[in-house]
Amino acid sequence: MAALIHTLADHSDDVNCCAFSSSRLATCSSDKTIRVYSLADFSELPYSPLLGHAYAVHCCCFSASGRLLASCSTDGSAALWDSRDGRRLAVLQQPGGSPVRVCRFSPEPARLLAGAADGSLVLWGVRPWRACRSGKVKDGSLMACAFSPNGNFFVTGSSSGDLTIWDDKMKCLYNEKAHDLGVTCCDISSHPVSDSENGFEYFQMASCGQDNQLKLWLILFADFLGVELKYKCTLNGHSAPVLACAFSCDGQMIVSGSVDKCVIIYETSTGNTLHTLSQHTRYVTTCAFAPHSHLLATGSMDKTVHIWQLDLKQPCAGDTVENESKVAVEDWSEDDVSAWLRAQDLSDFVGLFKMNNIDGKELLNLTKESLANELKIESLGLRSKVLQKIEELRMTMISVSVPDEFLCPITRELMKDPVIATDGYSYEREAMENWISNRRSSPMTNLPLHSLMLTPNRTLKMAISRWLETQQK
Repeated sequence: MAALIHTLADHSDDVNCCAFSSSRLATCSSDKTIRVYSLADFSELPYSPLLGHAYAVHCCCFSASGRLLASCSTDGSAALWDSRDGRRLAVLQQPGGSPVRVCRFSPEPARLLAGAADGSLVLWGVRPWRACRSGKVKDGSLMACAFSPNGNFFVTGSSSGDLTIWDDKMKCLYNEKAHDLGVTCCDISSHPVSDSENGFEYFQMASCGQDNQLKLWLILFADFLGVELKYKCTLNGHSAPVLACAFSCDGQMIVSGSVDKCVIIYETSTGNTLHTLSQHTRYVTTCAFAPHSHLLATGSMDKTVHIWQLDLKQPCAGDTVENESKVAVEDWSEDDVSAWLRAQDLSDFVGLFKMNNIDGKELLNLTKESLANELKIESLGLRSKVLQKIEELRMTMISVSVPDEFLCPITRELMKDPVIATDGYSYEREAMENWISNRRSSPMTNLPLHSLMLTPNRTLKMAISRWLETQQK
């Protein structure tokens, strides 16, 4: 069971990344800020928000000890902060000033890897703050990176679709074309797995991309043998580009977030779906497991961060049913409705709904009057909560039935005034105008836009109008 226990809504723009230490949660946003919270009660710390970046903050991460917090931005820099008091310790300028898309700390001793839109990557030493090594991928922007557990190797992912393995001297050891249209994120589990064929210990790596796929790999890091990357499997649970992935601290679960607004938690060993979470209303851009507890954080373009408590001893039927609800809620049985109620933290109503034989079709037809008069739910607040969850369920059904080409890639909502940008994709005019007011890159490819001109897509607008007419008949 995955229970939503808290929602953070302090950012005023897209949430781009979230990261845990043993006692803190950090989030960063296109609103140029980094916010830091206590895991004790999810209260924002007195020194938060952290200010200093001139443009959107794309990524944040803690050092292994949790004492250092790093952030990186479109302004071409990475910043280092003291997580105990919020002091800014250093500003690390990327060579050439290219927007820095991703940053990661190595295991102790701490070093910071920063990757930029021009494909450059810099390995920074910590105390003193200096560039130790630098390199560049052969093609595309740096979008993802992850260190091996011993810190002697790291992997990068680029917008060209490549996964590249490097040693800590910035020597390129291996390159694999992994995802069509680009890699968006990657992570390496700290727990080794045995390979029965040769007796070596491999580590599991996950990568995701614009091709809607989450892939699992086995990777061998050996100073005397070099490195080896073996494809394991593809997890195809998402229906749109997958923007984020992360392993749990024990390596037994992998979580992913997508443009389809869903978060999916898989069992690593089998690839089975454990939970599907669909509470975000826009793209899910980031997800992270806490290191020493069953907490999961997910962030979105809806400007919120959801905190989830995972009860690994409980069955996940409720979440599975919610995922299935996108196909045919009206065909749910009474037991399916009960499972859905539990997944929505409405367990107190299970007995009442069963007593009144509420199945999927009855559930969708419930109104505030029937809740009050037929089910005798006296509390206005409880009736409103139930109706809100039912309305979310209805909206989920509608959004799935809409042809994908009619949905704005930014909002994932039906377009009313579609326009074509110079990247060749169509967007809702208002959403795209808001996007380019803060950045000059494509929402779909992350590549620079050659022009900010938006051309009305009248053909698509007519097609949407005709489709709407058929839905009203």
